[in-house]
Amino acid sequence: MSDRQGSGHQTVIDRADHGVSRKDISPNALRVLYKLRDAGFEAYIVGGAVRDLLIGGHPKDFDVATNATPEQVRAQFRNCRLIGRRFRLAHIMFGQEIIEVATFRASGDDDTAVGDRQVHEEGHLIRDNVYGTLEEDAFRRDFTANALYYTIEDFSVRDIVGGYADVQARILRLIGDPVTRYREDPVRMLRAVRLAAKLDFSIHDSAAAPIPELAGLLASASSARLFDECLKIFLAGSAEKSFLLLEGFGLLDVLFPDTAKALQTNRTGALRDMLLQSLRQTDARVNADKSVAPGFLFACLLWPAYCRELAILQNSGAELSVAQQRAADRVTLRQVERVAIPRRFSQPMHEIWQLQTRFGQRTRKRVFRLLAHPRFRAAFDFLTLRAAGIPELAEELQFWEQAQTLAPEQLAQIIPDQSKSGDGESAHVPPKRRRRRSKPKTNDG
Repeated sequence: MSDRQGSGHQTVIDRADHGVSRKDISPNALRVLYKLRDAGFEAYIVGGAVRDLLIGGHPKDFDVATNATPEQVRAQFRNCRLIGRRFRLAHIMFGQEIIEVATFRASGDDDTAVGDRQVHEEGHLIRDNVYGTLEEDAFRRDFTANALYYTIEDFSVRDIVGGYADVQARILRLIGDPVTRYREDPVRMLRAVRLAAKLDFSIHDSAAAPIPELAGLLASASSARLFDECLKIFLAGSAEKSFLLLEGFGLLDVLFPDTAKALQTNRTGALRDMLLQSLRQTDARVNADKSVAPGFLFACLLWPAYCRELAILQNSGAELSVAQQRAADRVTLRQVERVAIPRRFSQPMHEIWQLQTRFGQRTRKRVFRLLAHPRFRAAFDFLTLRAAGIPELAEELQFWEQAQTLAPEQLAQIIPDQSKSGDGESAHVPPKRRRRRSKPKTNDG
């Protein structure tokens, strides 16, 4: 590779050496670069898009870094809006695509920096809107692999912190002192895990070593932000790898404490096997461009915790139906203190759990009622996961697989008639009830 040195410590990788082609870059991102350049500003494609292009990936999101302030960017684009308080950003909208534009940031450690910066007493950043130069911006980024800049001036890649060599070696290395950087933003530990799993990169020893000791700092991050990070981690097509890294670094104990405890006390390992199998299936769906419901994902992640809580309640004498509801509520209430799971996802999660016991209740009325339940398919998929590790569920799974393929009349014939045992159920499929017409109200007054 024939590198040439730019100004300062900047290394310029020529177009012939890096292999990134404009045809692989979003036309809208290029449009933003050209317009900012024509207005007299510096502008670069930066971050994950450049990193992914260098390893032959196809990034969906393109971010731009510039020396224009957010207000100056907005003045150039009518389709622009400014967002954020902690990090002031410009979003330029092209239909469904958003090009995110950030102003070069500086450390804020000198008197010449422009903007404002606020640091919490524990070391994490509350606000960071101190603007600087391209070189200063590179040192403010998290990993060297994310501090690469593509320019339309000569179609080269600018490298200031050694990121190009790290991308070639598939290494994630933090810029600056790792302890300080993790204290600034503890979520960087999750980003390290997610990127390592997603990109098949190794985490450099200097970045990996402090994580187990600093894992507890994640508890200071907002539960809403941790929910967003969990979706990124487990819906990126590398959920199983990510889970194993979270577990190995002690981060699972902070993100999902009840699940971590349940897995540690599950002697047979069946709960862990089921969870890993669910994550493998999640990865398969994501990589096949199929959707994954967050409610189902969290039902899998918290199932070990739910089973442990359910066993505790039943051992204390609670009836099954009561124990199920209490176990679901307790696990969820404790979990949302760390990861804020919206009700639109926690409610389906509860239903998936509580429907599991109904698969064993195979009277005609209950079979037809369960098949008609709006959460049946998700609950059945969950049963399939459980059956993979529990041979006793094989017959139950086979019945429900067959039940979905039969017409109601055929299904009714293979279900034992329970009406003779005194439960009052009909031997036939119950007919639909006709709605009674309500009588008109009379005026008594």
